[in-house]
Amino acid sequence: MMGRDDILVGVGGDGGISDSGTIYSNVGGYLPMIDQGMTTVGGCRYRQAIPLEGGGRLDKDTNFGIRRGFLPQGDRRYTPVQQPTTQQVMVDTISAGPTTVILIGSHTNFAIFLMTHPHLKRNVEHIYIMGGGVRSKNPTGCCPKNITTSCTPQQCGDHGNLFTSYSTNPNAEFNIFEDPFSSYQSYFMWDSFTSGVAISSMRNEKNGEFGNDFAELEYMNITVITSNKPYGVNDGSNPLFDGRTTPKFGLQKGGVHSGHVQNGITDSFCRIEGSNKGRCEDGYTKEVSSPEAAHIRVATKAKQNMDKYSPLDREFFKSFLEALNRRENSGHFNLKAQFPFNGEVLYKPDFKNKKIGRPIIIDMDMSPGDFVSLIYLLKAPIEVINLKGILVSGNGWAHVASIDIVYDMLHMMGRDDIPVGRGNTTALGTPTLGCNYASIIPQGCGGFIDSDTLYGLARSLPRSPRRYTAENSVEHGAPRNTDHPELRQPLAFEVWQSIKEQLDPSEKITILSNGPLTNLANIVLSDRNASSIIEEIYLVGGHIRDENDSKGNVFTVPSNRYAEFNMLLDPLAAKIVLESSLDITLIPLISQRKAASFQFILHALKHVDHTPESGFVRRLMLLLYDLQQKHRLYNHMDMFLGEVLGAVYLVEGLNIKPSLQLKSISIVANSTISTDGQIVINKESANSVKVLGDFSSEEYYKRVANSLGNMKQTAVITSFEEQTIIWSRPPVKLEG
Repeated sequence: MMGRDDILVGVGGDGGISDSGTIYSNVGGYLPMIDQGMTTVGGCRYRQAIPLEGGGRLDKDTNFGIRRGFLPQGDRRYTPVQQPTTQQVMVDTISAGPTTVILIGSHTNFAIFLMTHPHLKRNVEHIYIMGGGVRSKNPTGCCPKNITTSCTPQQCGDHGNLFTSYSTNPNAEFNIFEDPFSSYQSYFMWDSFTSGVAISSMRNEKNGEFGNDFAELEYMNITVITSNKPYGVNDGSNPLFDGRTTPKFGLQKGGVHSGHVQNGITDSFCRIEGSNKGRCEDGYTKEVSSPEAAHIRVATKAKQNMDKYSPLDREFFKSFLEALNRRENSGHFNLKAQFPFNGEVLYKPDFKNKKIGRPIIIDMDMSPGDFVSLIYLLKAPIEVINLKGILVSGNGWAHVASIDIVYDMLHMMGRDDIPVGRGNTTALGTPTLGCNYASIIPQGCGGFIDSDTLYGLARSLPRSPRRYTAENSVEHGAPRNTDHPELRQPLAFEVWQSIKEQLDPSEKITILSNGPLTNLANIVLSDRNASSIIEEIYLVGGHIRDENDSKGNVFTVPSNRYAEFNMLLDPLAAKIVLESSLDITLIPLISQRKAASFQFILHALKHVDHTPESGFVRRLMLLLYDLQQKHRLYNHMDMFLGEVLGAVYLVEGLNIKPSLQLKSISIVANSTISTDGQIVINKESANSVKVLGDFSSEEYYKRVANSLGNMKQTAVITSFEEQTIIWSRPPVKLEG
């Protein structure tokens, strides 16, 4: 948009840090320094302070729903294993000469750079940091003056702004709290409007002047607190010291980093009995006189606007608006200007005079296999199945903001009539703040960064007028109505209720579940009539532990040898659903593995007619297969291919020559990561499930390919490229 495609962008990195503290190349900042290991799998000690849903990650990941309808689409995009990493970009940039660094998030990436490239510190001229709270007093949560009713202050007067964690840590600011250890050696600190302050300082210093146009500056002696007294304890909270003869990274025994480290926003160590304010100081930018202090400049106050007639009370606000409205270096275009005939057209099929098949809902966690399953269901004859709705879970293989990819896929296939409901972002029975079981999924390659972009292919899909939006209303729990509350993203349970109300009296719903069972368990628990409405459930997931001693697929948790990802991502939900009286057909891991040959599916797709959707699936399969063959971080790609089996069996039934067995099973859900999610035979169980044990793999691959290559119910708009051609020319006016 801004005409700066020349600027490098670094993302992530999958290098590791050994247990001894050796830092390998290209370590990404997915995890804080204290929790970094040899993979990008890890908990959320600090980042759980950030809400996952409204007002938190979901809104930020989508820019509150504005991004998709406003920003133009450039030629650059994320591509697996080709994306420059953060360390590569920093090394290349700072090696070239004197560089100013502005940090406006957590400091992990830059801390790793300083530790691994100390010889390049000489090229770092200044560091400007947005973060910290020095001599600050939070005005949020204070009781109004002259109040007559009782009022309990919340964050009022705190040094920090952790509104989700002030009861355990009232001292930290979000950016520093995200990785306190990585901040403790930083140089210059600013607490707000960092870019403006930095530009003003650089401009003034170039002219031989000291001072800042927007902020009052003061030198202070500052340190960042990384652990809590008493120091030298070994209570299991501090992996830099606990159980080690030699502390990691050469840290000093009994030093300021050796105390208790806050292990989450509900850490009991950090609570003070009888008080709503906690005692922990992790991430606190504290003014001290001790030897570990750094002498730095701090912006202590924003300067008042010199124009007393201006409605803007700060000098920075005035400059900020002037800069935005300046013609110099202005943006080239937004999406509408890039494509002047961009019309937000919704495609809906015409199924008049056709017999409609049984109503289906797919519940998915947006893994690549789920999208292939979705396309397959959309290709199935409407006389066989009628896809009525999609439920997405936010505690599986993709972050919930990836719901936009679902909308785009539906738009491509001409099915903008199908509602999409957003499910929970956490497992059943776990805190809404946190990552719990979802922490078993890699943050980097082969994990979230790939699923959230559909391995770089999402941007090739046409852009749907439907998208996640943060619009909301008081009716649905918002503090106030937004501009367009009718555009609010519906929840999974709301979509379920809407579909249920539209059914004919004789109709029932069949559900295909392709992810963790959180949404389905919520339906079972919240709708007393669910069991009478659900005809049957096809459940893709689970691994039945038997005498053959075959293993599960949770490669990120070596201690859990027999679980399967969909079950482990929400064990309690799995227990509720699988041990219910519902009619369930289980498509377990052992069967999925018989449908997971890239070579066979690619061969089958090569010999059918080309359709836009068959081409897209083949492109995705070729990419996953190539990644699996060449990169160890993608060894598990075939497990996504096996997930398609559930959709195929639902549609084809006896055509793939299935073999079913009735089994009585139980699910382990005891909050123990090494055993949770395992399925065991339990002959005493009151309920049984049908288990797909075998089928004709030859027939399976043939029918998948034939369906995708069928010219019926094919894509109505093939790609974003085709969409741009349509948007670039005026619509044809029909005469008469």
